[in-house]
Amino acid sequence: MATSTVEDYLKIIFLAEGRPGGLVGMGRIADDLQVAPGTVTAMVKTLEGSGLVDYEPYSGVQLTEAGRRLALRVLRRHRLVELFLVRVLGMSWSEVHGEAEELEHAVSDRLILRIDEMLGFPEFDPHGDPIPTADGVLTQQQLLSLAACAIGEWVEVRRVGDQQAEFLRLLERQGLVPGSSVQVLSRDEVADTVILENAAGDRAQLGMRAASKIFVSSAVSDPV
Repeated sequence: MATSTVEDYLKIIFLAEGRPGGLVGMGRIADDLQVAPGTVTAMVKTLEGSGLVDYEPYSGVQLTEAGRRLALRVLRRHRLVELFLVRVLGMSWSEVHGEAEELEHAVSDRLILRIDEMLGFPEFDPHGDPIPTADGVLTQQQLLSLAACAIGEWVEVRRVGDQQAEFLRLLERQGLVPGSSVQVLSRDEVADTVILENAAGDRAQLGMRAASKIFVSSAVSDPV
């Protein structure tokens, strides 16, 4: 049985890789886990000894196939727990990430299978992130940042890349949740802002940094 610390490291490395085989620096892991770089190096060497990662000193680390499988199991538990907390317990999508961080280490695979079945085998969590299947398959989405999509084009919000509670509450107030339609009216490069309009005709202004954390699918028909 992997410890919660091992699971945390593998999940962080998986999310940071971006693609299989990509090396993740020690500093990136230390920042994400808020631990000292020396602590990360020591743990990575332990993970390498267990066959879960390949470590290249002064370059970075990458998951082995065994490490990737375990990371996907942890990610599956996390995202299904988030969706369960929202759909069944009625919690806000802005408050479930921290709860899922704790519960992902405690729930059994048997319980996760029952939750998956009860929820109807969902593909995405409340923030639009894909949920790995029981077989370890993770759907790859081809999405565009809201900061980069064409002006005047209606798009659908599919995923939010920042799970900070304050940011999620901001998006909820402005109707920018997964499944909502939105149109970019204008983009001001000097002011570093973007003006949006939702399907109800309400307008909102976001900074480009915030808009870059919202991912959309193109070619959505005009909802009006």
